[in-house]
Amino acid sequence: MMGLSFLVLLVAGVGWGYLKLTGQIDTFSADGISGDRPPASSNGQNVLVIGSDSRSGANRKLGGGKGTVGRSDTAFLLHVYADHRHAVAVSIPRDALVDIPACKTPSGDWTAPQYHVMFNGAFSVGDTAEGNPACTQNTVEQLTGLRVDHTIVVDFSGFAALTSAVGGVPVCLPQDIYERDLSPNRPTRGALVFAKGPQTVSGQRALDYVRIRHGIGDGSDIGRIKRQQAFIGSLIKKVKSRGLNPTTLLPLATAATDSMTVDPGLGSADRLLSFAMSMKNIDLRNTKFVTVPWRYEGARVAIVEPDADALWAALKADRTIDGQDASGKGEGGHGGNGSGDASSSPAAPAAISGTGISLAVYNGTTVTGLAARAAELLRAHGFTVTGTATASTQDHISTVIEYGPGRQSEAETTARLFAGARTTASDTPGIQVILGSSYAQNPSPAASTTPGTASTTVGDGVRSADEDLCADLSYG
Repeated sequence: MMGLSFLVLLVAGVGWGYLKLTGQIDTFSADGISGDRPPASSNGQNVLVIGSDSRSGANRKLGGGKGTVGRSDTAFLLHVYADHRHAVAVSIPRDALVDIPACKTPSGDWTAPQYHVMFNGAFSVGDTAEGNPACTQNTVEQLTGLRVDHTIVVDFSGFAALTSAVGGVPVCLPQDIYERDLSPNRPTRGALVFAKGPQTVSGQRALDYVRIRHGIGDGSDIGRIKRQQAFIGSLIKKVKSRGLNPTTLLPLATAATDSMTVDPGLGSADRLLSFAMSMKNIDLRNTKFVTVPWRYEGARVAIVEPDADALWAALKADRTIDGQDASGKGEGGHGGNGSGDASSSPAAPAAISGTGISLAVYNGTTVTGLAARAAELLRAHGFTVTGTATASTQDHISTVIEYGPGRQSEAETTARLFAGARTTASDTPGIQVILGSSYAQNPSPAASTTPGTASTTVGDGVRSADEDLCADLSYG
């Protein structure tokens, strides 16, 4: 779903096309937008993009689910810098635990605030097929302290139509995918859906690809976010490769506007065109994708502070993710070479110190020597490793940090060294690190150097929109 919003940027060269599409632009009511909002800023603009997985209308045959209540399948906040040449999209996991402020329902009533609940619950407030984008916008503004200038909602059918209009999008998968990977409740593996390796997907198959959660990577929604981010880059590259002209872009603009719902500020052809024109010079090399700093909290995702606050503060100050000023003060202040290296990101956590923390390491996979490798990493950060061994089972996907009474803080510090690690309480004294296959695939201790490779940092690293999707099958 996320790629549709970027088409707004790409169709700017065919302004005359928008004038034909005025009647196809749907808007949501601004009545539900909170009156208590962050102040407006001249430091760039912020666009909230919501992917809706409503099963109503044309989406019913694509969603594969039950019910007609609109739900938020994915969401990200796109910050377009004041220089109109750089942008960063910050994904917010749908399972992230947040506070949802008071929101207006279709009956006109305002709900009571909700605390420590899943982020995607905001979009479902009111239980309507079209969802509640105003409530999601209120939630994001409260979470980030940033004013959302525009909100765009994209649905299933629009995503499928867009990928078909562009002639398919190239992707890569690290392994074969079967029907049960799409529907985990199936009693059997089912038929092959995607074969391992490079291929082109469109329509329903493109939708299936970006929605795969099980049987690939670590099986988490975080892993799916990484795959969706990579898909966007591949989609944009495909569009640009076809040429930015009316013949190629008008069908894409039609597909986009047919499936978008926008805030009233974008609710006309002229406004949408003006918005697009303001961002038409953003280069793919300067469009980055990150995930809000996070860690697992049981089966859910917790947003990690002060890391997240540092990220929002950087965007509020219009600093690029390498810590530079993007307010237009010369080339040196624009964030540099677009390489995706964020080692100096203001969102990066401080160096991790395990001084005073003792733990044992267990290999929960069939990869030989993994526990010894992790022990070396831990010792390099000052941890005391009391021993290494093989876990009772070798089918762990994510790394788990088990902690006994009074050791939660130390366990959370430990988790920062392992990509996607989650912490869980145990009656057993001390701390046990049980390594999963996610660590075998990505053993870099990048929490102390590069945001994103550990569960408390920004996603799985900063990704540029122009990266080669097929260069690294782990994107699958």
